[in-house]
Amino acid sequence: MARFELSDDSVVVVIGSGAGGGTLANELCQKGIKVVLLEAGKRHEIRDFVNNEWDSFFQLAWLDKRTTSGSWRIARDFPNLPAWTCKTVGGTTVHWAGASLRFQPHEFKAKSVYGDIPGANLLDWPIDYDELAPFYDRAEDKLGVTRTHDIPGLPGNNNFKVFYNGAIRVGYGKVHTGRMAINSRPRHDRPSCQQIGFCFQGCKAGAKWSTLYTEIPAAEATGRLDLRTEATALRIEHNAAGKVTGVLYADAEGRQHFQKARLVCVACNAIETPRLLLNSASSQFPDGLANSSGQVGRNYMRHTTGSVYAAFDQPVHMYRGTTMAGIVMDEAGHRPERGFAGGYELETLSLGLPFLAAFLDPGAWGRAFTRKLEFYDHMAGMWIVGEDMPQETNAVTLHPTEKDPFGLPIPNVHFDDHPNDIAMREHAYRAGRRIYEAAGAREVYEVPPYPSTHNLGTCRMSDKPRDGVVNRFGQTHDIANLFISDGSQFTTGAAENPTLTIVALAIRQAETIAGMMSRGEI
Repeated sequence: MARFELSDDSVVVVIGSGAGGGTLANELCQKGIKVVLLEAGKRHEIRDFVNNEWDSFFQLAWLDKRTTSGSWRIARDFPNLPAWTCKTVGGTTVHWAGASLRFQPHEFKAKSVYGDIPGANLLDWPIDYDELAPFYDRAEDKLGVTRTHDIPGLPGNNNFKVFYNGAIRVGYGKVHTGRMAINSRPRHDRPSCQQIGFCFQGCKAGAKWSTLYTEIPAAEATGRLDLRTEATALRIEHNAAGKVTGVLYADAEGRQHFQKARLVCVACNAIETPRLLLNSASSQFPDGLANSSGQVGRNYMRHTTGSVYAAFDQPVHMYRGTTMAGIVMDEAGHRPERGFAGGYELETLSLGLPFLAAFLDPGAWGRAFTRKLEFYDHMAGMWIVGEDMPQETNAVTLHPTEKDPFGLPIPNVHFDDHPNDIAMREHAYRAGRRIYEAAGAREVYEVPPYPSTHNLGTCRMSDKPRDGVVNRFGQTHDIANLFISDGSQFTTGAAENPTLTIVALAIRQAETIAGMMSRGEI
């Protein structure tokens, strides 16, 4: 592995090693560019993963304190855990389920298509589907997405069979085992899925794509990647001309170092990315870096979520097989006659018993609750993922008093459901109930949203600097050599799981950065 000097101002510093940062780092290294990759977590290899929900959670999850506010149930049920993300090499690609769906063309133009929705801060993306389509194709090939590039779909487990049976009976037609970044057959030196059933705990087979064992080793093999683990970014510094000069970070022992850089790319997830920019405020940028618009941290989106579980007379054993490999896509379109704008997907989801106990009915106790858990092996489950409305007041801000161990303000995540979100969730609950009742359910449970893995929009793309934080390439409007490389740059959230789009944007951004560097523009 390469090791570059702290004084080397020719390197690109990438902060965060997940879907955006890990992919970007590899793409840049393959183009001959030196990269210092700062990752706040440890490096856990496949052999370190544990097929135990609670042990894995404490091994991989981002547990640094955060606070919450707003009317969403998370603020009541999980006030210090607004997001279920990871602090480890590979980021949340270690934990994700693998669902890899393209945005629909209309979702890039939500304001134009949906019109003015009171209370929503809608904006069209400055790019469209056709522009991103070739990068989607490259991302699908990179990830090995099933049902693309002649890759067959995954087999359906019992959870899917119940889901499929009910969905077909109620008239849905776009139902299958999904487009998943999980090998259905050996590919790219990774084995096929062994149906172990602990996808959220890190894939013990390595069949699920993660930057941990794909992008990062490939980048290391070039001799151009300097990966520094347990390296917590504290501030991004700049010079008098307003260009960033490098990153101040703390190592595992708390010692602080300053890594110089030609440019900096921030990919810390949509909570930590705006927090870092806000904590990098200076006399020249008193409101935080790249924040002349006041939009850094604003328009936080997490997708309209919720779950539906059902108990059946016969055992289902939903935990056997892939955690999420089943989808109904019929509700993903924009059909305002349903009473809301945008659409949603229904995706199979099984949780281990510890997490089901935590999420099924947070705070519940007593016989009625434990009776539900006694039917665990008879349960089937699905997850709702839909397009939530960006609202300027939904925001990641710096806590006024609480600090982290380095003396920096921790983030507060404020979120209120928009009426459109609530209407969509209620429609999706009814759809899930119909599916399970058609499959013969004896009881159906509507489960509230739990800590989000889809954190989006807090440094959004915009044509005009006044409307957002970055341009169509993820380059900040205010600072030419500062880029955002994760889901923070999403202008709107769409109905689809975001990882494929994050990867496609990272591939595209790498080409942009390499071209700009070669021309001396940054």
